[in-house]
Amino acid sequence: MCSVPLTTDSLVIVTATTSGNPVPSTQPLPTTLVSERGQVIGRIPVTKVSPVLEGGAYAAKATEGELLPIRATVFREGHDAVAATVVLTDPAGRETHVRMQPCEPKGFDRWEALVRPDTAGPWTFRVEGWDDPWATWVHHAEIKLPAGIDVDLVCAEGRALFTEAAEAAYEGASPGAARRLERLAEACIPGADADTLLAEALGDDAQELMAAYAPRRLVSPTPDYPLFVDRHRALFSAWYEFFPRSQGATQDPDTGEWTSGTFDSSHERLEAAAAMGFDVVYLPPIHPIGTQFRKGPNNTLTPAEGDPGSPWAIGNTEGGHDAIHPELGDFDAFDRFVAKANSLGLEVALDFALQASPDHPWVTEHPEWFTERLDGTIAYAENPPKKYQDIYPINFDRDREGIYAECLRIIRLWISHGVKIFRVDNPHTKPVEFWAWLLAEVRRTDPDVLFLAEAFTRPEMMGMLGKVGYQLSYTYFTWRNEKWELEEYVTELSTEMDTFYRPSFWVNTPDINPKFLQTSGPAGFTIRAVLAATLSPSWGMYSGYELFEHEPLKVGGEEYLDSEKYAFRPRDWSGGEQGNLNTLITMLNTVRREQPALQQLRDVHFHHAPNAQVMVYSKRDGDSRVIVVCSLDPRGVQESEVFLDLDELGLDADALFLVRDALTAQTHMWGARNFVRLTPAEPAHIFVVTPV
Repeated sequence: MCSVPLTTDSLVIVTATTSGNPVPSTQPLPTTLVSERGQVIGRIPVTKVSPVLEGGAYAAKATEGELLPIRATVFREGHDAVAATVVLTDPAGRETHVRMQPCEPKGFDRWEALVRPDTAGPWTFRVEGWDDPWATWVHHAEIKLPAGIDVDLVCAEGRALFTEAAEAAYEGASPGAARRLERLAEACIPGADADTLLAEALGDDAQELMAAYAPRRLVSPTPDYPLFVDRHRALFSAWYEFFPRSQGATQDPDTGEWTSGTFDSSHERLEAAAAMGFDVVYLPPIHPIGTQFRKGPNNTLTPAEGDPGSPWAIGNTEGGHDAIHPELGDFDAFDRFVAKANSLGLEVALDFALQASPDHPWVTEHPEWFTERLDGTIAYAENPPKKYQDIYPINFDRDREGIYAECLRIIRLWISHGVKIFRVDNPHTKPVEFWAWLLAEVRRTDPDVLFLAEAFTRPEMMGMLGKVGYQLSYTYFTWRNEKWELEEYVTELSTEMDTFYRPSFWVNTPDINPKFLQTSGPAGFTIRAVLAATLSPSWGMYSGYELFEHEPLKVGGEEYLDSEKYAFRPRDWSGGEQGNLNTLITMLNTVRREQPALQQLRDVHFHHAPNAQVMVYSKRDGDSRVIVVCSLDPRGVQESEVFLDLDELGLDADALFLVRDALTAQTHMWGARNFVRLTPAEPAHIFVVTPV
């Protein structure tokens, strides 16, 4: 890292060695200048490095095996050639040098390297700009030798460069490469035939050798920037949410009294989630529920005896965030639940909701953790005109040390019971400073633990939560229905926000019954599931979606009628006469697992379909290529031509290729121009591409 003590002078001089490591210097011609503000001014200027978050204050995001673009602007004075290298340092301190390539269109001095970090943990990277005398010589030789200009001088310069490269090869313990370079040096003799010399000096062997051993001069490194590589689940995941209390719940037909479902009675739901191809099962809060101001069915203020209340009103005399609702079971039952999930290839995600019911032990043991109003009462949650008397928000500015320590203790408790993923409720209503501290502490001791931010709020807050450490985030997808807004939003997520914000597309939640689904019928559920599962590498659904549940509490609202948040809701998972969406969901998760193209965020390209109700996009990762064609109309037939940019698929402009529909298993021959007909019964195609 380029780091020296700053002085009161305007600039501190630093010289980089040929390896790129800076050392203090008193030489009159510095390689790198560092201003008092820490800004690096290189002999070979390197600017606009990405991904760099807030000047390097936070680590950019990557995952194991994910293709990550590192870019920079690298330029110099005059006409001599410049080059650039990315230097990656893995968690064990091993360095890897990756040569950068000029970006298209050329002339804007942008350089890029695509890297795949292969190990989870903290990495760093820097970009080194450098003078490339070999590229300069090649340029001159290609012009001067055929024209007979300065032939002897060009030969002498080439001989010197090959000789210097040979010495570097000997130093690198590559005597075979060194001898080949010496033979190339010998070919650069005065009077040599120009065509022969060019063929020899610019041949594939020479290019390969010089790429490895040619001198790098005036190496100008940037500072080392942080990069945190998470496990693959942070990028690629399919989530299924359900309430354990509803699984196996029964109601006495005579008394109307309910018996809650339990962790043990929920094992069948784990099996169903695994069969549909999900890999994360998310549970709403499983803690004791407050009794004061408990909400009744449909969020009424008049609960009846036995109404279960909202799980988000956490805490009563039986405990708080570190306790389990006794009707669900005990810690042994929870451990059995986690073990069962793990045996099915599932991870269990817990809700982490930092709030308390009026009955929570914190209220009596730590009243200073809450906001006291002028009348002496504790302030409950409000979103006027809505009031949530059953929930007390925490005031993080009172007893900061105590609150922080307690939150970390709770997280570590559940980690000790096998929980590696947390879905955090309303993180945007807590200080960003708190999350930066908590997530850093957890990452320090348990770097494989992941956090999903449930933050539907202003873009700047959502982005900052990602920067300070949230591995995943809810998104605006739930409210994006038109073609133009979906394309605009996904483009933003995949190109502008990709290094700090990992999206998770949810088709519904217990809080959100999307208006699109309320009137769309089963076709609408298919459309939204296809879009969520293929546009984003992470997607999720709340149980009941597969049964086409859509009735709103009131017209124009987004709350479910008879919401499971306030009542037991056992279901007939067969769907009865209407059936269910299980087969489609299983197909979606299957093709996602089979195709790496659907497991990444950054490579998504929207293709042209003249019909505004037909959306066409492709995703690619290596040899994995997927084309999705999806109707946005759940009620009518939509037809359209489809014009594909085959360059984005890595195919020739006139190529013909096979596409196999992962939903129907039908195979078609496609090219750059095609035709589709989509119906409510078959509103989408997910084509896996096979070049002919």
